[in-house]
Amino acid sequence: MMKLKFIILAFFTIVFACFIAAFTYPDQKKAIPPVKKAPNLLLIIVDQYRGQALGLQGKEHVITPNLDALGRNGYVVSQMVANYPVCSPSRAMLMSGKYPLKNHVYGNVNSETEPYGVELPKEIVCWSDILKANGYSNGYIGKWHLDSPHKPYIPTYNNEGAVAWNEWTPPDRRHGFDYWYAYGTYDRHMHPMYWDTKAVRDSFHYVNEWGPQHEADKAIAYLTDTGNAYRDKSKPFSLVVSMNPPHSDYKNVPQQYVDLYKDVPLASLLKDPNIPAAGTPMGDEYRNNIKYYYACIAGVDAQVGRILNYLKQSKLDENTIVVFMADHGNCLGKHDEISKNNIYEESLRIPFIVSWKGHIKPKTDTELLMNIPDIYPTLLDMIGLKSKIPADIDGRTLAQYMMTGQGKGYDEQYILGAINPPNANSGFRGVRTAKYKLAYVRKKNVVQPYLFDLQNDPFELNNIYASNDSIVKKMLPPLKAWLQKTNDTFVLR
Repeated sequence: MMKLKFIILAFFTIVFACFIAAFTYPDQKKAIPPVKKAPNLLLIIVDQYRGQALGLQGKEHVITPNLDALGRNGYVVSQMVANYPVCSPSRAMLMSGKYPLKNHVYGNVNSETEPYGVELPKEIVCWSDILKANGYSNGYIGKWHLDSPHKPYIPTYNNEGAVAWNEWTPPDRRHGFDYWYAYGTYDRHMHPMYWDTKAVRDSFHYVNEWGPQHEADKAIAYLTDTGNAYRDKSKPFSLVVSMNPPHSDYKNVPQQYVDLYKDVPLASLLKDPNIPAAGTPMGDEYRNNIKYYYACIAGVDAQVGRILNYLKQSKLDENTIVVFMADHGNCLGKHDEISKNNIYEESLRIPFIVSWKGHIKPKTDTELLMNIPDIYPTLLDMIGLKSKIPADIDGRTLAQYMMTGQGKGYDEQYILGAINPPNANSGFRGVRTAKYKLAYVRKKNVVQPYLFDLQNDPFELNNIYASNDSIVKKMLPPLKAWLQKTNDTFVLR
């Protein structure tokens, strides 16, 4: 009898222990908590801002206190790349979740690529279309650069040369954005131009103010929404603020930001070994512009800070997902490259910070490999619209990885660029891992292969392709599989 009582007691002790354990130890497949109230979304995208030039990364002499604070309170993806590091293709990947040969934007949108249909298709389903269909008020401020110029060209300076660049976006091509204060592409930052929501094609206007400052004003007005003039306050909102600087011309920047660097010795900004020597075209390009490039970054940081401060003062930060990113980076002369659209880290790497108070734990992730097309499904998943993510996009959600620390990222990232429509067998293709980058660059119908050891040679000074056949053989199959999956006809040899 005593033995039976002991067995019964032992049994219930084990059951009770298991019960307690179920509540004590986290589920290894922990799900994202359901969204109680649809969050707002603020996405700030800037142009030509390399990922190394973020203060909290500790790599360059930049003044970015507001972005550093956002990063310290958010999730920083240090290994984020712009898979096609040039304006229109990168922006199209962001909006469509698809790689360039699938979303039709496989070159910059201008009059040269227009005959080949290079622009964001009207019928493609963007994440903003999905938000609109699910009760969001959407706003877009700043650079768009996804619609082809057509004759008669808009009479702006960048449409007067051999190539036209700028175009109005009609309402039926705005992909769910109700409020519209934007332009195609325009680089006179101290005298920018815009089309307002109800403006017709020939009624754009100019502003005598630095672009990022004016766009921050408009963003704050949108968030304030006095008299319901900008959005429906009964709905959650998504707002994109697309600033052009630090895109060239770098000297189009208010003097107050230039003055931040007046006492900084130029020599202290020239320590990286991949900066060409003085007296060379690209060496002089770097030396003549690096302080102005940093001044543009400081100015962008200040304007982003104004928007974030208002978000906090109005308590909108309590339930707003904030994303800061760039469309691509900038070599500024490094590696003898004038800016972007090449295989180097300064061109590919971009800042990427996502913050959501109470939902995402602050972290600087130096290992996660993330791609531009992943932003679309990741944000929709965070918002609670995972079931609405189209099956045909290329990106995959990393929301669980960011919000719960579980799941798996990518083993590699794929890169492409410098494609000359209609010839898709042009430019470069490559694969990047946490340690290596393998790339094939076609110039004048000759393919030059490159292999860089990113950990031991972060400035990419030594092409080790010829002496590392085993590494190449390991990286080549996934690259070939990706080319096949994305219907890419690029020939590697």
